[in-house]
Amino acid sequence: MSAKIIDGKKIAEQIRAKLKAGVAELAKRGIVPGLGVILVGDDPASKSYVTAKQKACQEIGIYSDDNRLPATTSQKELIALINRLNNDPKIHGILTQLPLPKHIDENAVLLAIDPAKDVDGFHPINVGKMVTGHKAFLPCTPHGVVQLLIHSGVKIEGAYVVIVGRSNIVGKPLANILIQKSPLGNATVTVCHTRTKNLAEHTRRADIVVAAAGSPNTITADMIKEGAVVIDVGVNRIDDPSKKSGFRLVGDVDFEKVKEKASLITPVPGGVGPMTITMLLYNTVESAKLENTDSH
Repeated sequence: MSAKIIDGKKIAEQIRAKLKAGVAELAKRGIVPGLGVILVGDDPASKSYVTAKQKACQEIGIYSDDNRLPATTSQKELIALINRLNNDPKIHGILTQLPLPKHIDENAVLLAIDPAKDVDGFHPINVGKMVTGHKAFLPCTPHGVVQLLIHSGVKIEGAYVVIVGRSNIVGKPLANILIQKSPLGNATVTVCHTRTKNLAEHTRRADIVVAAAGSPNTITADMIKEGAVVIDVGVNRIDDPSKKSGFRLVGDVDFEKVKEKASLITPVPGGVGPMTITMLLYNTVESAKLENTDSH
Protein backbone atom coordinates (compact mmCIF):
# COMPACT_ATOMS: atom_id res chain seq x y z
CA MET A 1 0.00 0.00 0.00
CA SER A 2 1.50 3.30 -1.06
CA ALA A 3 0.44 6.43 0.83
CA LYS A 4 -1.76 9.12 -0.66
CA ILE A 5 0.36 12.26 -1.05
CA ILE A 6 -1.03 15.34 0.72
CA ASP A 7 -0.69 18.14 -1.81
CA GLY A 8 0.10 21.23 0.29
CA LYS A 9 0.22 23.45 -2.79
CA LYS A 10 -3.30 22.51 -3.83
CA ILE A 11 -4.76 22.94 -0.32
CA ALA A 12 -2.93 26.29 0.03
CA GLU A 13 -4.43 27.43 -3.28
CA GLN A 14 -7.96 26.55 -2.09
CA ILE A 15 -7.48 28.55 1.13
CA ARG A 16 -5.91 31.47 -0.76
CA ALA A 17 -8.85 31.59 -3.17
CA LYS A 18 -11.18 32.07 -0.16
CA LEU A 19 -8.83 34.70 1.31
CA LYS A 20 -8.77 36.56 -2.02
CA ALA A 21 -12.57 36.71 -1.96
CA GLY A 22 -12.44 37.98 1.65
CA VAL A 23 -9.91 40.67 0.68
CA ALA A 24 -12.17 41.76 -2.20
CA GLU A 25 -15.08 42.11 0.28
CA LEU A 26 -12.92 44.25 2.59
CA ALA A 27 -11.86 46.39 -0.39
CA LYS A 28 -15.53 47.29 -0.96
CA ARG A 29 -15.44 48.89 2.50
CA GLY A 30 -12.20 50.70 1.66
CA ILE A 31 -10.05 48.33 3.75
CA VAL A 32 -6.81 46.91 2.37
CA PRO A 33 -5.01 44.44 4.67
CA GLY A 34 -1.34 45.46 5.00
CA LEU A 35 1.70 43.36 5.93
CA GLY A 36 4.99 44.94 6.99
CA VAL A 37 7.88 42.59 6.24
CA ILE A 38 11.36 43.09 7.70
CA LEU A 39 14.41 41.21 6.48
CA VAL A 40 17.77 41.93 8.11
CA GLY A 41 20.86 40.70 6.23
CA ASP A 42 21.01 38.44 3.20
CA ASP A 43 20.45 34.85 4.35
CA PRO A 44 19.55 33.10 1.04
CA ALA A 45 16.77 30.93 2.53
CA SER A 46 15.20 33.95 4.26
CA LYS A 47 15.46 36.02 1.08
CA SER A 48 13.65 33.45 -1.05
CA TYR A 49 11.02 33.00 1.68
CA VAL A 50 10.37 36.75 1.92
CA THR A 51 10.12 37.00 -1.89
CA ALA A 52 7.55 34.18 -1.90
CA LYS A 53 5.55 36.01 0.80
CA GLN A 54 5.49 39.24 -1.22
CA LYS A 55 4.32 37.39 -4.32
CA ALA A 56 1.56 35.67 -2.30
CA CYS A 57 0.43 39.04 -0.86
CA GLN A 58 0.24 40.51 -4.35
CA GLU A 59 -1.78 37.56 -5.66
CA ILE A 60 -4.58 37.93 -3.12
CA GLY A 61 -4.58 41.74 -2.86
CA ILE A 62 -2.71 42.36 0.41
CA TYR A 63 -0.56 45.50 0.57
CA SER A 64 3.05 44.53 1.34
CA ASP A 65 5.47 47.04 2.88
CA ASP A 66 8.89 45.56 2.22
CA ASN A 67 11.84 46.55 4.44
CA ARG A 68 15.22 45.01 3.60
CA LEU A 69 17.96 46.10 5.95
CA PRO A 70 21.72 45.45 5.90
CA ALA A 71 23.17 42.84 8.29
CA THR A 72 24.92 45.72 10.12
CA THR A 73 21.58 47.22 11.25
CA SER A 74 21.58 47.82 15.01
CA GLN A 75 18.91 46.49 17.37
CA LYS A 76 17.89 50.09 18.14
CA GLU A 77 17.34 50.85 14.42
CA LEU A 78 15.34 47.66 13.94
CA ILE A 79 13.09 48.37 16.94
CA ALA A 80 12.57 51.95 15.69
CA LEU A 81 11.32 50.53 12.37
CA ILE A 82 8.99 48.11 14.24
CA ASN A 83 7.59 51.05 16.23
CA ARG A 84 6.94 52.93 13.00
CA LEU A 85 5.02 49.92 11.62
CA ASN A 86 3.17 49.50 14.95
CA ASN A 87 1.85 53.04 14.52
CA ASP A 88 1.12 52.83 10.79
CA PRO A 89 -2.66 52.42 10.23
CA LYS A 90 -2.03 50.86 6.77
CA ILE A 91 -0.21 47.92 8.43
CA HIS A 92 -2.23 45.13 10.07
CA GLY A 93 0.54 42.57 10.41
CA ILE A 94 4.29 42.74 11.08
CA LEU A 95 6.66 39.96 10.20
CA THR A 96 10.32 40.03 11.19
CA GLN A 97 12.09 37.25 9.32
CA LEU A 98 14.12 34.99 11.63
CA PRO A 99 16.95 34.19 12.18
CA LEU A 100 18.31 37.68 12.89
CA PRO A 101 22.03 38.56 12.88
CA LYS A 102 23.85 37.43 16.06
CA HIS A 103 24.18 40.94 17.56
CA ILE A 104 20.39 41.39 17.73
CA ASP A 105 18.34 39.93 20.59
CA GLU A 106 15.42 38.08 18.94
CA ASN A 107 13.31 38.19 22.11
CA ALA A 108 13.60 41.97 22.41
CA VAL A 109 12.52 42.29 18.77
CA LEU A 110 9.52 39.95 19.15
CA LEU A 111 8.45 41.85 22.29
CA ALA A 112 8.59 45.16 20.40
CA ILE A 113 5.86 44.03 17.97
CA ASP A 114 2.34 45.12 18.90
CA PRO A 115 0.53 41.83 19.82
CA ALA A 116 -2.45 43.02 17.71
CA LYS A 117 -0.12 43.02 14.66
CA ASP A 118 1.87 39.90 15.57
CA VAL A 119 0.71 37.77 12.63
CA ASP A 120 3.51 35.27 13.25
CA GLY A 121 1.95 34.42 16.62
CA PHE A 122 5.28 34.58 18.48
CA HIS A 123 4.61 37.40 20.97
CA PRO A 124 4.36 36.02 24.55
CA ILE A 125 0.87 37.55 24.87
CA ASN A 126 -0.36 35.61 21.83
CA VAL A 127 1.46 32.46 22.94
CA GLY A 128 -0.25 32.78 26.35
CA LYS A 129 -3.65 33.23 24.72
CA MET A 130 -3.06 30.18 22.53
CA VAL A 131 -2.04 28.01 25.51
CA THR A 132 -5.09 29.06 27.53
CA GLY A 133 -7.43 28.47 24.59
CA HIS A 134 -8.32 32.11 23.93
CA LYS A 135 -8.61 33.54 20.42
CA ALA A 136 -5.16 34.49 19.18
CA PHE A 137 -3.02 34.56 16.06
CA LEU A 138 -1.79 30.97 15.77
CA PRO A 139 1.82 30.46 14.64
CA CYS A 140 1.77 29.90 10.88
CA THR A 141 3.53 26.54 10.45
CA PRO A 142 1.67 24.67 13.24
CA HIS A 143 -1.65 26.14 12.09
CA GLY A 144 -0.76 25.11 8.53
CA VAL A 145 -0.12 21.53 9.71
CA VAL A 146 -3.54 21.40 11.40
CA GLN A 147 -5.27 22.79 8.28
CA LEU A 148 -3.50 20.18 6.11
CA LEU A 149 -4.88 17.43 8.34
CA ILE A 150 -8.41 18.89 8.33
CA HIS A 151 -8.47 19.44 4.54
CA SER A 152 -7.19 15.88 4.01
CA GLY A 153 -10.07 14.44 6.04
CA VAL A 154 -7.85 13.24 8.91
CA LYS A 155 -9.75 12.89 12.19
CA ILE A 156 -7.80 14.81 14.85
CA GLU A 157 -10.25 14.27 17.71
CA GLY A 158 -9.17 11.27 19.78
CA ALA A 159 -6.10 10.64 17.62
CA TYR A 160 -2.74 9.83 19.22
CA VAL A 161 -0.23 12.32 17.82
CA VAL A 162 3.54 12.15 18.26
CA ILE A 163 5.48 15.31 17.46
CA VAL A 164 9.23 14.92 17.04
CA GLY A 165 10.76 18.33 17.82
CA ARG A 166 10.14 20.87 20.58
CA SER A 167 10.97 24.24 19.01
CA ASN A 168 9.04 27.39 19.88
CA ILE A 169 8.20 27.76 16.19
CA VAL A 170 6.68 24.32 15.52
CA GLY A 171 6.79 21.58 18.17
CA LYS A 172 5.55 23.38 21.27
CA PRO A 173 2.79 25.48 19.64
CA LEU A 174 1.55 22.53 17.56
CA ALA A 175 1.22 20.38 20.70
CA ASN A 176 -0.75 23.21 22.35
CA ILE A 177 -3.13 23.62 19.41
CA LEU A 178 -3.79 19.87 19.13
CA ILE A 179 -4.64 19.35 22.82
CA GLN A 180 -7.12 22.25 22.95
CA LYS A 181 -10.80 21.56 23.45
CA SER A 182 -11.60 22.90 19.98
CA PRO A 183 -12.38 21.79 16.41
CA LEU A 184 -8.62 21.99 15.72
CA GLY A 185 -7.75 19.78 18.67
CA ASN A 186 -8.98 17.11 21.10
CA ALA A 187 -6.00 14.90 20.28
CA THR A 188 -3.72 13.10 22.74
CA VAL A 189 -0.21 14.42 22.18
CA THR A 190 3.32 13.26 23.02
CA VAL A 191 6.25 15.57 22.27
CA CYS A 192 9.56 13.81 21.62
CA HIS A 193 13.00 15.38 21.18
CA THR A 194 16.76 14.72 21.17
CA ARG A 195 16.70 13.48 24.77
CA THR A 196 13.77 11.10 24.29
CA LYS A 197 14.65 7.49 25.02
CA ASN A 198 13.45 4.84 22.55
CA LEU A 199 11.92 7.32 20.11
CA ALA A 200 10.62 4.53 17.85
CA GLU A 201 8.48 3.11 20.69
CA HIS A 202 6.51 6.37 20.76
CA THR A 203 6.23 6.93 17.01
CA ARG A 204 5.13 3.33 16.33
CA ARG A 205 2.01 3.83 18.44
CA ALA A 206 1.01 7.10 16.77
CA ASP A 207 -1.95 7.62 14.45
CA ILE A 208 -0.31 10.86 13.30
CA VAL A 209 3.45 11.52 13.32
CA VAL A 210 4.73 15.07 12.83
CA ALA A 211 8.45 15.31 12.11
CA ALA A 212 9.91 18.71 13.00
CA ALA A 213 13.41 17.81 14.15
CA GLY A 214 15.45 19.56 11.47
CA SER A 215 17.49 16.49 10.55
CA PRO A 216 17.18 14.20 7.47
CA ASN A 217 15.99 10.60 7.97
CA THR A 218 14.94 11.17 11.59
CA ILE A 219 11.82 9.11 10.83
CA THR A 220 12.38 5.78 9.06
CA ALA A 221 9.86 3.16 7.90
CA ASP A 222 10.39 0.88 10.93
CA MET A 223 9.29 3.77 13.20
CA ILE A 224 5.82 4.08 11.66
CA LYS A 225 2.80 1.87 12.16
CA GLU A 226 0.92 0.61 9.12
CA GLY A 227 -1.61 3.24 7.94
CA ALA A 228 -0.32 6.16 10.05
CA VAL A 229 -0.50 9.76 8.78
CA VAL A 230 2.95 11.37 8.43
CA ILE A 231 3.48 15.14 8.29
CA ASP A 232 7.03 16.24 7.46
CA VAL A 233 7.84 19.80 8.56
CA GLY A 234 11.61 19.46 8.04
CA VAL A 235 13.46 21.31 5.31
CA ASN A 236 17.08 20.22 4.95
CA ARG A 237 19.55 20.97 2.16
CA ILE A 238 21.65 17.98 1.15
CA ASP A 239 24.42 17.91 -1.46
CA ASP A 240 23.33 16.67 -4.87
CA PRO A 241 25.85 17.13 -7.71
CA SER A 242 23.16 16.18 -10.26
CA LYS A 243 21.26 19.40 -9.47
CA LYS A 244 22.23 22.77 -10.99
CA SER A 245 22.19 24.33 -7.50
CA GLY A 246 24.41 21.53 -6.16
CA PHE A 247 21.83 20.57 -3.51
CA ARG A 248 18.28 19.32 -3.08
CA LEU A 249 15.71 19.76 -0.34
CA VAL A 250 14.60 16.84 1.80
CA GLY A 251 12.48 16.59 4.93
CA ASP A 252 13.02 14.77 8.22
CA VAL A 253 11.29 11.62 6.94
CA ASP A 254 12.73 8.86 4.75
CA PHE A 255 9.97 9.64 2.24
CA GLU A 256 10.40 6.80 -0.29
CA LYS A 257 10.30 4.02 2.32
CA VAL A 258 7.83 5.60 4.76
CA LYS A 259 5.26 6.24 2.03
CA GLU A 260 4.96 2.46 1.56
CA LYS A 261 3.61 2.15 5.12
CA ALA A 262 1.76 5.40 5.77
CA SER A 263 -1.81 6.09 4.62
CA LEU A 264 -1.14 9.80 4.01
CA ILE A 265 2.16 11.67 3.79
CA THR A 266 3.37 15.18 2.95
CA PRO A 267 6.21 15.65 0.46
CA VAL A 268 9.16 18.07 0.83
CA PRO A 269 8.97 20.48 -0.91
CA GLY A 270 5.27 21.02 -1.64
CA GLY A 271 3.76 19.85 1.64
CA VAL A 272 3.83 22.05 4.73
CA GLY A 273 5.81 24.93 3.12
CA PRO A 274 3.03 26.51 1.03
CA MET A 275 0.72 26.35 4.07
CA THR A 276 3.04 28.43 6.27
CA ILE A 277 2.79 31.44 3.96
CA THR A 278 -0.95 30.88 3.49
CA MET A 279 -1.61 31.01 7.26
CA LEU A 280 0.45 34.22 7.46
CA LEU A 281 -1.89 35.74 4.85
CA TYR A 282 -4.86 34.36 6.81
CA ASN A 283 -3.65 36.04 10.03
CA THR A 284 -3.07 39.35 8.22
CA VAL A 285 -6.60 39.35 6.78
CA GLU A 286 -8.03 38.41 10.22
CA SER A 287 -6.08 41.29 11.81
CA ALA A 288 -7.51 43.77 9.28
CA LYS A 289 -11.03 42.47 10.01
CA LEU A 290 -10.51 42.65 13.78
CA GLU A 291 -9.16 46.18 13.70
CA ASN A 292 -12.08 47.36 11.62
CA THR A 293 -14.64 45.62 13.84
CA ASP A 294 -13.11 47.10 17.01
CA SER A 295 -13.12 50.63 15.66
CA HIS A 296 -16.90 50.69 15.03
